[in-house]
Amino acid sequence: MLLLLSCAKTMSERSNIVLSTGTTPQFGDEASQIAFEMSQLSVNELEQALRINAKLAVQNYHRFQEFHADDKKALQALMAYTGMVFKRINPGDFTQEELLYAQDHLRLTSFCYGLLRPLDFIKPYRMEGNVKLPGLGDLSMFEYWRPRLTDIFIETIKKQGSGILLNLASDEMKQLFDWNKVVHSVEVITPDFKVWKNGKLNTIVIYTKMMRGEMTRFVLKNKIENPEELKQFSWEGFEYNEPLSNERNLLFTSAPF
Repeated sequence: MLLLLSCAKTMSERSNIVLSTGTTPQFGDEASQIAFEMSQLSVNELEQALRINAKLAVQNYHRFQEFHADDKKALQALMAYTGMVFKRINPGDFTQEELLYAQDHLRLTSFCYGLLRPLDFIKPYRMEGNVKLPGLGDLSMFEYWRPRLTDIFIETIKKQGSGILLNLASDEMKQLFDWNKVVHSVEVITPDFKVWKNGKLNTIVIYTKMMRGEMTRFVLKNKIENPEELKQFSWEGFEYNEPLSNERNLLFTSAPF
């Protein structure tokens, strides 16, 4: 079973966790080209293209200016991303064996790097899927990556043996692939996480992010290959809701409050 997660918008340039191994991103050349194109934009242009405030625009202007510098250190992707999902994965307490298992069974989407393995070395950046760059044919990042990633992604899933994808990425990330082709080529299982409140089920983004991280940790730590075992997952009052689930969509709900 292969897990798919979204990258995070927040990244760190250093980590207290030192890993003894790291790998080269498969689409490193493409990332280098994208970063070069972004380095041609001014602070104001970055602010508009990425829809961020001036402070973040300045930060990412410097990131892209330094992206190709030899002395600019890179971090493994699992350590570089610092969003809530990755905080809940908490890779700092993974054993070497667990990290190697994650390397084979987890993929991270990236608008800059395309598709990443957990131990791939990456440099900090900020990118959005709707950004269009003249040097790349004025294609959005979704349009740019879709033909490059789809077949490789499907083949990676099939190599896991079971041909099952556990999709824990945000819906936006489906646009990086020909998603119809993916779902017709492999079995896709998508967990959802909802909170009971006032008798209704609600999606609360922060809980969804926490649950995606916790489920990823659960799967990787326990080396889960059988989708049936996912139903055993529970965390902080969230449990599998069988009546509201089906084979492709697993719903986990919290206790009413």
